Amino acid sequence: MKLYLKYVLLTFGVLHFVSCDDNLNVVNENGLASETVFNTLGSIEGAVVGVYSLNQSGDLNGMPQLMSDFMSDNVRFAGSFTSLQDIDQFETLATNTSIDNIWLDGYQLINAANNIINNLPETTATDISEGQISEFIGEAKFLRALTYFQLVNLFAQPFQFNGGSNLGVPIQTEDFQGDITPFQLERSSVNEVHAFIEQDLLDAIAALPDDRATRGRATATAARALLSRLHLYREQWESAANFADQVISAGDFTLATDLDFYDDNPTSPENIFVSINLPADGPQEVAGSDEVYTNFYNPAPGARGDAPFSDDLLADFGFAVGDTITGDLRFDNLSQAATDAQGIATFFTTKYEDKVNNDSDGMILRVAEMYLNRAEANFRNGSAIGDTPLNDVNAVRARAGLPALGSVDLDAILTERRKEFCFEGHRRMDLLRNNLNLRPGGGAASAPGADKVIFPIVDDELNNNPNITQNPGSF
Repeated sequence: MKLYLKYVLLTFGVLHFVSCDDNLNVVNENGLASETVFNTLGSIEGAVVGVYSLNQSGDLNGMPQLMSDFMSDNVRFAGSFTSLQDIDQFETLATNTSIDNIWLDGYQLINAANNIINNLPETTATDISEGQISEFIGEAKFLRALTYFQLVNLFAQPFQFNGGSNLGVPIQTEDFQGDITPFQLERSSVNEVHAFIEQDLLDAIAALPDDRATRGRATATAARALLSRLHLYREQWESAANFADQVISAGDFTLATDLDFYDDNPTSPENIFVSINLPADGPQEVAGSDEVYTNFYNPAPGARGDAPFSDDLLADFGFAVGDTITGDLRFDNLSQAATDAQGIATFFTTKYEDKVNNDSDGMILRVAEMYLNRAEANFRNGSAIGDTPLNDVNAVRARAGLPALGSVDLDAILTERRKEFCFEGHRRMDLLRNNLNLRPGGGAASAPGADKVIFPIVDDELNNNPNITQNPGSF
């Protein structure tokens, strides 16, 4: 069961944590973190699990993916929530409450991770080994890197916009000790944020085991997988292919033989890292998160459905009006006909299966991505690290029940990525980093580099941090 952490917002996502268990007071009013958390192995592990709990927030794993889909061409927005409608129509303002939650929850997690990274080395606990200390810090660094990657992808233009010299997000490395001044930071560049993420992941690789029985906790392999994605986004093709190949060739993680890994199956060899949700967690992932993304994607009977397949995505699956079978198992086995929030008959994904408890696991890193990362990186680099692009694409297609291709180009690889990862949050960045419009015929508002293809810095941050710079067109 998740260990929920209640908080009082101070500024910049710097939070005074108060746990439901006295052993999990991450930072108390006097800033005595080491005295309240790092005195026994049990309380230390509880603090680490608390960071995972923050990562389970629907505002970090769920809603960002949904909002990315609203901005791109995978879904047809069918809802009426104003904050989400603004995102869909590229009219998002700094006062948008949905993006505010992403920013605050992201820096809440970063602060909790910093608390572990900075204070655990000074522990007075006698029942913990140096190896355990190193591993816990590695987990905190992995989760911090994952969160910074999420934030910089949403609130900053991608690397391709200006070679990464453009503004990213503030890099906060301190944990709150009673003074907000160290948290009123300027934004670092995208390159600086990416370098910080890379170092955290390299540190995690050195500290973590390659695999675990369940894929809900960080591993060295998960860090390598995220590095593959980072290097792909930065057009560092050889590194992207090499890290993907390391994951694939290790043998601990393999393409699942079918698509059952979506059915809350964190031990599947397909899953490298997932956000595990349990029925006992209830429908609201974290106190203050008032949006449950699962029913947006896969509505329960009688419930609204705001994120059906777009006509454009249906066409890529080979869907024809009047048919319900396309021959692609990723559509045939992972979709259902239903009526959307506007009363239109359409199709929804079933990747998030639990419609009652909203406890379907969040797919963050899986092996299919490593095959398609390696395929794209090798294709662009003119190399065959691990295997050829054609073989990698055909391996993913074979599981989907599709015939092998005789050749591939970049468009074929990107189309395969689209169909494999639809509704998992990849499409927006795949389009932007390839200089493609987020919407077919979407015009200037959805073009790469346009002001509103990224989120504005949120109003709470602007009010509390005099050193922050707003994104253009966000007032």
